[in-house]
Amino acid sequence: MKKTIKISIVAFLGALSLVSCGDDFINEAKPSTGVPIEDVFESRNTANGALSGIMRNFRAQYMSTDSGGVNSMFFARTVKGNDAIVASNWYAFDYENDNREPVYRRTNFSWNYPYFMINQINSFIKGVLGSQKLTATDKNELTGQGYALRAFFYHQLVLEFSKSYKLDPNYPAPPIYKEPTLVGGPMTTVKEMYDFIVEDLIKSIELCSTSRLGKSYVNKQVASALLAQVYQVMGKWDLAEVAANSAYGGNVTAVLDALSYGNGFKDYNNKEWLWGSPQSEAQSMYYFLAPHAFSDHRATAYLNVYVNSDFVKLFSSTDVRGGIGPNKLFNLKSSTYPVTDFRYYVSNKFSFTTSSHSPLIRFAELILIDAEAKARLGKETEAKAILYALQKNRDAEAVQSSNAGQALIDEILIERRKELFMENGVEWFDAKRLGNAMPRTGNQRLQGINGSAGLPYGLLADDNRFFLKIPQTEIDANANIDDSVNRGR
Repeated sequence: MKKTIKISIVAFLGALSLVSCGDDFINEAKPSTGVPIEDVFESRNTANGALSGIMRNFRAQYMSTDSGGVNSMFFARTVKGNDAIVASNWYAFDYENDNREPVYRRTNFSWNYPYFMINQINSFIKGVLGSQKLTATDKNELTGQGYALRAFFYHQLVLEFSKSYKLDPNYPAPPIYKEPTLVGGPMTTVKEMYDFIVEDLIKSIELCSTSRLGKSYVNKQVASALLAQVYQVMGKWDLAEVAANSAYGGNVTAVLDALSYGNGFKDYNNKEWLWGSPQSEAQSMYYFLAPHAFSDHRATAYLNVYVNSDFVKLFSSTDVRGGIGPNKLFNLKSSTYPVTDFRYYVSNKFSFTTSSHSPLIRFAELILIDAEAKARLGKETEAKAILYALQKNRDAEAVQSSNAGQALIDEILIERRKELFMENGVEWFDAKRLGNAMPRTGNQRLQGINGSAGLPYGLLADDNRFFLKIPQTEIDANANIDDSVNRGR
């Protein structure tokens, strides 16, 4: 049976390539091994094999070392903020907030990769629905996973290529493809994109069960977590509260394990991980793995990412997420550097090996979405209780917040940065959705004005540099999109 699954995956994924619309980028997947595509969906087992192939492509060696799948998109967002510092080499242009032109690799990868995944997911959904052999229950659970994955990648696209929902819901957004097609579609709007994402996720929650093959797969809880993130961007706090609770279960202490926080963020079997992307030595992405290969100064890797001194100051000495020393979450790069040197602090959070796993969503994020939603809904007593439960788990000396109003919300946002540092670009995500600036402070290598651009290295509130320009390759290939799409971007 394992052999059958392997053949099915090859049949389903054999034609995959990372190309533009003009190169049949949105072509329907066709078999390249002589195995009929319909055979991929002859049973739940073979369909699971095809789904495994899609999940495998969450991480791979794509265009270049800074283009390694989902986590490379997350990490590019991380280094655009103030908490991390890039010395040089990979991700340096993202760090400069200058990596967004239509012909740049970041722009092309951040457009092509999600559509590459969406194309395969659309083919998967079509194959499942068209199968004459899968049961109704199997079809529901398989398509439910497909809808959630499709929504996830469309959310990455609208985050990367449009203004925020709060700023301008009518701003142009990338095209929506609901099934495999050879025709490039027109731009949509931010609102249309979010409406479609919500529709997909609601269907997913209805169709998925709570069980799954492993933590890289989607179930009802993962779909609820994705919906909570989406409602967070949309500012629909009552719905975000419900979705977050559905995802983590509403019991803070039941899903947290402070003792494991310092284990290197390399194993998705950790109790705190809801959704992750595993890898093995046999299928390693090696030095494409972000943030591990760039931030772990204990390993033989790129060693080009450091930590802002202002960020380190946010942690108490008793917080499991902080502290300074070889066995703490931060360490000194060298005792000879002054604290003003950008190389002064490094992070021990992520341990790099060629089999390290990548976090996608942890329960702590859902807890903090719940806390933020309650605070914004005026349920401040409940919000502070949830926030304190997480803080107390991380720091035995934590004291419950006495803040109220915007001060409480600001405290929750800081807690998100502390908890999710370098995992998913949380600082960038929050600043973009809320219309906040990300000024450079502390011992940042690049701060002040970028002379060549005439703009600060940090991002201004509602800065156009929060999103990328549409790739020139897409403009050239898609008859429904012309050069005017980048005017004003």
